[in-house]
Amino acid sequence: MLRSEPNVKTWSRTWRAAILVAWILAAALLAAIFPAASKEEVNRATLVPDSAPSQVAAARVREAFPASSGTPAILVFADPSGISSADWSSIRQAVRELRAHPVTAQTEVPPLDALPPAAAAGFASSDGKVVSVPVLLRADASQDQLNQAVAEIDQVLRRTAGAQALERAPGDPGLHVYVTGPAGIAVDATHLFQHADLALLIATTLLVLALMMVLYRSPILALVPLVSVGIAYTVVSSLLGAWARYGGLTFDAQTVSILTVLLFGAGTDYCLFFIARYRQELRRHARPSDALRAGYKSTAAAILMSGLTVSVSLLSLLAARSPSFHEFAIPFSLGVFVMALVAITFVPALIGSLGRAAFWPRIPRYEPDSPEAEQPGRISRWLGRTAVRRRTPVAVLGSLALAACCLALPHVRTTYDLLSSFPSDMPSREGYAVLAAHESPGALAPVDVLVEGGNAEAAIRSIQSLASVQKVQLVASRHDAHEALLQVELRANPYSEAAMGALPSIERAAVTGASAGGHAARVYVAGETAAQADTRSITARDTRVVVPMVLAAIGLLLLVYLRSVVAPLYLLATIVLSYGAAMGLGWLAVREVLHQPAMQGTIPLYAFVFLVALGEDYNIFVMSRIWEVWRRGQARSAVERGVADTASVITSAGLILAGTFAMLASLPIQVLLQFGVVTAIGVLLDTFVVRPWLVPAITALLGDAARWPRRT
Repeated sequence: MLRSEPNVKTWSRTWRAAILVAWILAAALLAAIFPAASKEEVNRATLVPDSAPSQVAAARVREAFPASSGTPAILVFADPSGISSADWSSIRQAVRELRAHPVTAQTEVPPLDALPPAAAAGFASSDGKVVSVPVLLRADASQDQLNQAVAEIDQVLRRTAGAQALERAPGDPGLHVYVTGPAGIAVDATHLFQHADLALLIATTLLVLALMMVLYRSPILALVPLVSVGIAYTVVSSLLGAWARYGGLTFDAQTVSILTVLLFGAGTDYCLFFIARYRQELRRHARPSDALRAGYKSTAAAILMSGLTVSVSLLSLLAARSPSFHEFAIPFSLGVFVMALVAITFVPALIGSLGRAAFWPRIPRYEPDSPEAEQPGRISRWLGRTAVRRRTPVAVLGSLALAACCLALPHVRTTYDLLSSFPSDMPSREGYAVLAAHESPGALAPVDVLVEGGNAEAAIRSIQSLASVQKVQLVASRHDAHEALLQVELRANPYSEAAMGALPSIERAAVTGASAGGHAARVYVAGETAAQADTRSITARDTRVVVPMVLAAIGLLLLVYLRSVVAPLYLLATIVLSYGAAMGLGWLAVREVLHQPAMQGTIPLYAFVFLVALGEDYNIFVMSRIWEVWRRGQARSAVERGVADTASVITSAGLILAGTFAMLASLPIQVLLQFGVVTAIGVLLDTFVVRPWLVPAITALLGDAARWPRRT
């Protein structure tokens, strides 16, 4: 904790100026020397660790059949009236150019241009309206190389089929061309995240500015959080960029998008907590510098503790195996911690330099004798009074209300379907829809099955007998090594739950068939479906590991800060209950309002870490005020005054934090949309149920026992 008595010279004019200049120079120098975080994003084609079974299998396939393994970009040529001779000419010309001038990371293209018409017809659908051509790219190609390859393929298609073929709306007559498959989907997904960053930054800035104007009606004050967040964001972005370039840190565009929202939400909250207390002190002190010292003394420790709690919680994600969680840890924890440092140094210096003028046109006057000077607002006093005097019904009804929302949890459906998380008008998804309608859904990303030893032909027959399989073909074989690479085309969308559910039976059938006759055989299963299945199992493992770590870390910090064994227990219990309610209500919103059949499988863990950390954020502020007043009075009066003093500012902060996370719902990416909705709901529950009612009521019920074993 910070020292309880600041030095007499603390926050003098010279001291304030030095802090402001130091932060501005630090931000400017870091931005000039190091790259921004957005310049160092590593957007990989897969987010599965190398140790996962699908990646071990993929490495084994690359080793055994380097020319036949890779990430396919599937070129889909479609004509509603049937592929004409002119269309075939364009298709052959495109393939000829790709074979003569390979694009980045290209390894193989079938020689369709050199085949006779009868053989080339094998690439067409049975109705003759679609032709699909796979362009194989290196399996170890980075996301940047995939981006470059697809951009070069796009240029080839524009030269050979015409720009209009790539731009026609679905249903229009003429030739339509799409680039889909795992490579096309990965590239489109990356572009979605990259193009969303600027729009998200602008929208969040305008939202915070508007909410601050409505809440405080001061144009000057409304700019304080924006300037503070801007300083923190510049510093954090530069530090992350430097760490990524020189220290090997990795993060992707999704991390940068959420980091923007997190800094705006947390930063604005921290600013509000200090501003609200400073405004109160201005009515009690004639000199703004005295008000600044008094306000700082009562808020700095809580802000720093709050930032530390959130940072440590997010740092627990380092224990996750999934890169989609693991890579969040350092950027988010560093961002929040720097934002907390800005809030307890730069913000007081800036506000102190502005003095009373910061609140123009509603300037708080020095009114030490006014009965209103020491009193919170009427509604705030009513909240505190009701939470204490009606503590038993408030605690019971609040708990039951949250528990009722949790009843939807058993009905939550999760999915790891990558395609469903993207807009339906995304080119690669449109291409998949055409491919699935005229061929087989599984043609988008066949399952690779590597058979070592045994009878490959028997394995093919065994796999083909499965109801989930459309067809099986032998792609390559090495008789000397007794190895064969099979491609299994499923009847279902390869990113769907049904496809993942089919993998165990495919592996068993391959082993059974290959081992027939007493032959020893080993089978490896790779491909997009296998990677999705690994993502599902690793996410379940990460949830089992990270959740108790987050709870233990927050509980320990609360124990140290509050010096109580009892309080951390019920604070954690209420926030976990709030999380369950947020997930239940979030699922209802996803299903009934957004009309989406399932929630992305990573959302529950994402939401848990953020909601538990940010929820305890508010608990720390209200409990620190209750503890402060408790030293001078009894438990119930301390709870009543603590709630009244913090009600207005936490409500304002909660609305802004919920609003900033809700901005994620404006993005055309389902995982961010759903995360934004669930997190915003959780923040609102903490703001309007847990913090003003449930926590105070439980504290009042427990009385002195809430502080056990602390006595002072």
